Amino acid sequence: MAARSFTGIIDYGVGNVRSVFNAVKAVGGEPVLTASIDELLGCDRLVLPGVGAFAHGMAELKARGLHSFINQAAQNGLPIMGICLGMQMLAQRSFEFGETEGLGLIDGVVSLIRASNSGQLLRLPHVAWKPLAHVRDDASWLFEGVDPAARFYFIHSYAVSVDSKHVVATAQHDGTPFGAITLSGNVVGTQFHPEKSGPEGLRLLKNFVSKGE
Repeated sequence: MAARSFTGIIDYGVGNVRSVFNAVKAVGGEPVLTASIDELLGCDRLVLPGVGAFAHGMAELKARGLHSFINQAAQNGLPIMGICLGMQMLAQRSFEFGETEGLGLIDGVVSLIRASNSGQLLRLPHVAWKPLAHVRDDASWLFEGVDPAARFYFIHSYAVSVDSKHVVATAQHDGTPFGAITLSGNVVGTQFHPEKSGPEGLRLLKNFVSKGE
C-alpha cells in the first residue's frame, strides 16, 4: 500500500483557500489546510494561494513566520506552487502601492500591466480566460495531458515581467504579454487560477499534486 502524500495549503488569511482545498481533493490529493508550521512540515508539497494586495499578503505571511518557513522549504527541495498573488509573492519584489520585498524564490519583479508600446494603462483588472504561449520547455511535466489550446482563468492587475528568466509561459492582455507561469527548480507559480479553470486547470493541478509519487 502506497504511503499517503499530503499537500499543504498555506492558510495565512488571504484569499479563498477553500476552493484550492476542494480542487486538490477533487484531483485525488490529500489537502491539509493550515497556518501551522508544524502541520506543514508533515506535508510533501505546498500550495501558496492568495488574492489581493502584495504588501498585505507578505505582511500576513511574516506575521505568522511563514515567509521564513517557505524559503527554507524551497531550499530543502520541497515542491511549492504559488497561485495568483501566491505566484507574485514568489518574486523578488512588487511595485504595487509602493515597493515591497517578496520571497525572492523566482527572478523578476511584479508591476502593473501596461500597454507594451505606449506605456498607457490597460483596462484593469484583467479578467479573462486566456491561452498560454510556452517560452521554455522546463515545465512540460506540468502540462502532461493538458490540451495545448486550453484557456485558463485570470483575474489580476499586476504580473511578473516577461523579462524574468524563470518565466516559462506567457499570456497576453490586449497584446501585452506578461508572465503566466514561472518555474525555478522545485518552485512553480501560476498567475491564473488552476482551481477555477475547469477540467484543464484541474489536470494541471493534478500534475503538480502527483509529481514525484
